[in-house]
Amino acid sequence: MIRKLILPSALVLSLAAPAALTAGSAVPAAASPATPAAPAASAAAATPATAQRAGLTLPPPTGPHRLGTVSLHLVDTSRPDPWVSTVPHRELMVNVVYPAVQTDGHPLVPQLAPGVAAAFDTFTGHRNYGIPVDTVDWGATLTHAHQGAPADTGGGPLPVVLYSPGAGDPASWDTTLVEDLASRGYVVVTIDHTYESPAVRFPDGSVRTTIFTDELIEKTIRDGGIPALAQKTVDTRVADTRFVLDRLATPGTLPPDLAKLADLSRIGMFGHSAGGFTAAETMHDDRRIRAGVNMDGPLGNNQDDGGPNLAPVAVDGLDRPFLLMGSQASDHHTFRSWEAFWDNTPGWHRDLHLRGTKHGSFTDAEQLIPQIARQTGLPTETVQDDIGWAAPGPVLAAQQTYLAGFFDRSLKHRDSGLFDRPATAPGTFIP
Repeated sequence: MIRKLILPSALVLSLAAPAALTAGSAVPAAASPATPAAPAASAAAATPATAQRAGLTLPPPTGPHRLGTVSLHLVDTSRPDPWVSTVPHRELMVNVVYPAVQTDGHPLVPQLAPGVAAAFDTFTGHRNYGIPVDTVDWGATLTHAHQGAPADTGGGPLPVVLYSPGAGDPASWDTTLVEDLASRGYVVVTIDHTYESPAVRFPDGSVRTTIFTDELIEKTIRDGGIPALAQKTVDTRVADTRFVLDRLATPGTLPPDLAKLADLSRIGMFGHSAGGFTAAETMHDDRRIRAGVNMDGPLGNNQDDGGPNLAPVAVDGLDRPFLLMGSQASDHHTFRSWEAFWDNTPGWHRDLHLRGTKHGSFTDAEQLIPQIARQTGLPTETVQDDIGWAAPGPVLAAQQTYLAGFFDRSLKHRDSGLFDRPATAPGTFIP
């Protein structure tokens, strides 16, 4: 697996020149007006599972709430797309998962939208995790969130937590943690970073695929351009996130019941890998984010973490609560950019180290790759390279417990003392 860096290898499935966009406001994706395609793949329906393709099941959320979900198509008319020069405006797909009522009659949504699963199979599954192409029916996996179910507003406004994925991952590749947090009483907003994510499906059915080809990455490495490309990637992600924050606060962006539920005075953010970097850097630049979590992400624009290009957040630190959550190889003594952040941060901060885990352990890979191995014979060495050797059950339980506990403490002011006593295995707090 290659994603300790911010930038992944990638495969562009196809390229097409987009037509001009019409500026528009955010609308639920199912009802959005059509928009033109840019780099796109066909939006073919998910292929039914066969005996040759593994079928997967996501773990159920542990919180008391049933879940609803809506997708939003957001168009930022103030800036062109930074990756595709022929696209005049930046377009994003954002998914919101929230406590819901009356879920009957509202279908469960798939983890990967039609047309996205094929790109995921080739890009994320095969290139990032070593899973042979066409051995998993990625499009058949269902989430636990019901499309368009009414928001449960009975408990009063709830904190909003944003999620940004790792480089080369779709936002849905951490569905397990997103749903679990929402089920415990949060409105969770996930962001797909268009043209960096393997594929993003838009309301007209077009699927816009990544522009990060193998050739681009290899040439950038040869030319010594990784720091500049990484900086552009982070800058784009931070701008995406701040735009999403602006739009969430704009009347009419969210359905009325969801707008009533979302408390935008209590905002947190978490992410994996480059998404954890994004959470920290956005928090550095935007005080609307009151608490953040970085799951195994670098805090510098380098080809490896020993480089000199520290991010502003690592140099300046933060004055608000922040949790570092690292794999076997990552803590603030072994990860140079984390060390700088740790030394420079005056605000509350902790470093939770999960023994026996790997970089992919902070995604749905932790629970799904063992299922794939059982059904397809994926080699043990591939499994351990992807998610380590710690038992997946306790790893997930620790992630769920400390992620929710951190935001409970920081956004709900419910301090159970979780971070003041020894961590639950396989976790260890690193002093």
